[in-house]
Amino acid sequence: MVAVPAAWALAVNQQPVRGYSVPTESMYPAYRPGDIAYFALGDAEDLGVRRGDVVLFDAPGWRLGGPGIKRVVALGGDRISYRAGDAALLLNGEPLEEAYLKDRRLPAAVSFEVTVPQGRMFVLGDNRGNSLDSAFRTGDPGQGSLPLSAVTGKAVERPTALIVAGGVMFAGVAVLLVGGGLGTGAWAVRRRALRRAAKAQHPQPRFPMAPTP
Repeated sequence: MVAVPAAWALAVNQQPVRGYSVPTESMYPAYRPGDIAYFALGDAEDLGVRRGDVVLFDAPGWRLGGPGIKRVVALGGDRISYRAGDAALLLNGEPLEEAYLKDRRLPAAVSFEVTVPQGRMFVLGDNRGNSLDSAFRTGDPGQGSLPLSAVTGKAVERPTALIVAGGVMFAGVAVLLVGGGLGTGAWAVRRRALRRAAKAQHPQPRFPMAPTP
């Protein structure tokens, strides 16, 4: 995933926001490849990461080739499971409603049953048939989970209001500069006109006047 350089600094609830280009289909339909996903930057505690949040994270052992983007489906102490053929994941024994899935008939691509260790999170892509995520790593020491310290951002809606505000601010500065330039030009033109009028009212003699005897 590649960071998109921004022409201005954005912030939501005092958290800096950055846009990232989504490289794969693992989070479809929430994000398509090439979409810009916006994330408030910070750690899991400051961002208040909860179940259902889409997070940006660093997981070197997952060989993602850069920051990862997945949805948090369970946190420390939760028991999350899926058995092939089930209509939904089970979270602490209850079916987990996931309206964001690409295909609700496929809650997961493989079977698993995990109790998430404290201080960790279990993450899945919304496109369960095409996402290398926690479900495929349950044999790891962390049972497929990642430490909350891996979180570097939480998805936010496209900060349109802030972008518009930034555009309005830049437009205002441009108008101010243009208006100032026009005002200065008008003042100069008026000053020249006044000078010409004064000369017309008090013409200079064409020949020197003789001294008074």
